[in-house]
Amino acid sequence: MQGRGQIRTRDLTTGSITGNLLLFALPLMAGNLLQQLYNVADTWVVGRFLGADALAAVGSAYTLMTFLTSILLGLCMGSGADFALQYGKRDFDRMKTGIFLSFVLIFAITALLTAIVYAGMDGILWVLQVPAAIMPIMREYLIFVFIGIPATFLYNYFANLLRAVGDSMTPLLFLAASAILNIVLDLFFVLVTHWGVAGAAIATAISQYVSGVGLALFTVLRFRELIPGQRHRRWDTGVLREIARLSGLTSVQQSVMNFGILMVQGRVNSFGPSVMAAFAAAVKIDSFAYMPVQDFGNAFSTYVAQNFGAGRHDRIRGGIRSAVACAAAFCLLVGGLVWLFARPLMTIFVDRSEIEILAIGIQYLHIEAAFYCGIGLLFLLYGYYRAIGQAGMSVVLTVLSLGTRVVLAYALSAVPQIGVVGIWVSVPIGWALADLVGVWILRRQMRQGIL
Repeated sequence: MQGRGQIRTRDLTTGSITGNLLLFALPLMAGNLLQQLYNVADTWVVGRFLGADALAAVGSAYTLMTFLTSILLGLCMGSGADFALQYGKRDFDRMKTGIFLSFVLIFAITALLTAIVYAGMDGILWVLQVPAAIMPIMREYLIFVFIGIPATFLYNYFANLLRAVGDSMTPLLFLAASAILNIVLDLFFVLVTHWGVAGAAIATAISQYVSGVGLALFTVLRFRELIPGQRHRRWDTGVLREIARLSGLTSVQQSVMNFGILMVQGRVNSFGPSVMAAFAAAVKIDSFAYMPVQDFGNAFSTYVAQNFGAGRHDRIRGGIRSAVACAAAFCLLVGGLVWLFARPLMTIFVDRSEIEILAIGIQYLHIEAAFYCGIGLLFLLYGYYRAIGQAGMSVVLTVLSLGTRVVLAYALSAVPQIGVVGIWVSVPIGWALADLVGVWILRRQMRQGIL
């Protein structure tokens, strides 16, 4: 399918496997690195100019927002996998019906989720065990940052739609513009207007609407071949059921993953503001470091989905080998850099005089960075199972990984001789367990001739 104007699409069912995969993945990886700048900018400005308490509040709020938006992200990713399957089959009428129904479904869920988080804000803060000194600051930040939830839906929906047909460049361009805007507005609202953490939140929300509304309008105006016609705007129980199944399971997988992280955040909060602040800064570095390989896993999912829809199982097998090699090389390189430069990376967010906070954050980064290959392989497994319509398997792997992490985090950190280190070491153990199960099932499928 060729769009109008400057739309660029990529058919992943033909041509060089590694070349096509990398060319499609690179804009996606760059785009989500830019997306991370939304909260990294908040963290940097807040940590540098508003102090440790504000940094702890914004960092804890980031974990909460990641969980909430992961619900919508999962729905959009699941829909995108369905779109890619239909694109591979060249069944464009079915694809457009799915576009209409999924948009209505996810829009309704977005509205409901926004209402729930505002109504239940105080309960959420209590569940997270936010210290009394931090709670007013975090509440002020959340009031404004929650405004951006609908914009998050718009961006992720249309980004996944365009990626499903091979256009990973357009979402990158909109993210680049909004990320730059976010940094400028962060500095203006915090340093010039002195709006504090509320200013950082408002900057993020405005930037999110620039990318979300902008990408939606661009798609509608410049890629009309994807817009459902009158005959596609109808209720189709079969199509809706299939999209709801795939999107729902992907959303469960994403939300379970981030709910586990949220539960760990609650345990981190119980150790006080210094650990909270260190965790807030270190997690930003951690997420920024392995975000590209997560996006590579999403690109790999689109690759597998298109080829699965086209019946090109030979290309899927070749793609698995190529993706594993690329992901491993990236994780070894980035993990080594994060391990070596943990201290200077932490000082980006934390003043050098905060010796305790720096030491805790460096300890966290040294442990996690040594095992990035574990999370890299897990992201590929998530993408593979989602692409072949077995999103339930991604949920199983997520439960294994995060369930192990949560249980071990609470159990080990309760031992006085281990303390907060128990939270840190639980992470790679969870990755390893899920990887072993996911690879074992994949190899069994290959032996049975499913691929």
